[in-house]
Amino acid sequence: MVISNSTRLESLLEKYMEKDEEWWISKQRGKRAITESDMQVILDLHNKLRGQVYPSASNMEYMVWDIELERSAEAWAETCLWEHGPASLLPSIGQNLGAHWGRYRPPTFHVQAWYDEVRDYIYPYPQECDPYCPFRCSGPVCTHYTQVVWATSSHIGCAINLCHNMNVWGQIWPKAIYLVCNYSPKGNWWGHAPYKNGRSCSACPPSYGGGCRENLCYKAQQISCETRLRDKCKGTTCNRYECPAGCLDSKAKVIGSVYFEMALALYE
Repeated sequence: MVISNSTRLESLLEKYMEKDEEWWISKQRGKRAITESDMQVILDLHNKLRGQVYPSASNMEYMVWDIELERSAEAWAETCLWEHGPASLLPSIGQNLGAHWGRYRPPTFHVQAWYDEVRDYIYPYPQECDPYCPFRCSGPVCTHYTQVVWATSSHIGCAINLCHNMNVWGQIWPKAIYLVCNYSPKGNWWGHAPYKNGRSCSACPPSYGGGCRENLCYKAQQISCETRLRDKCKGTTCNRYECPAGCLDSKAKVIGSVYFEMALALYE
């Protein structure tokens, strides 16, 4: 969270403020709760940070975008309430919040701020867990960090909303940019470490089939040519598809790209 005394909103911020912008038109039609570019940078930074934890993680899973989590994040962001929620959903998802006003901040600013709580966090090694692991945080909060790097939280969906006169800890922010990120399966289970320490990808779940990508347990999904053609190459370049002629009549599968692994991720 950023408290700024600046009242100048830069041009990049306007994409979340001008009601006649294309993004807002699409949002009002119920299409997306976040721009494609912001979705990608949020996801990429999560995976980058998850892949560089210290001590190293043996079971850290590659994170993919989940449209259902995005929609639930959108519903909460639209309440403009500076608190976690809704209460009915919190038992089954993890959630991180960020907000700022004034000078433009990219959404990655908040993601990095969540991760930077690591400076106050002391990782519990297995010998310290008897049977429960201690939670040691020397700062105000470390649970944003632990959720970002919770090994089994492999799905994420976020939303960004412009909130007028948002109450943030008793202060009224005239035009606040509110970021909500939901995670599944949820992390921050009491008595557990966020991940297992060890050689990268040495303790991945069997469902990953031994796949490893940038120190993360990685599972390449198989996407049909029908799905690829129906999407009309949106979000990536068509020359990456390499679908053979007549593939709609074939039962053969082709390996999905990162984009499709995100777009077609299932909600857990």
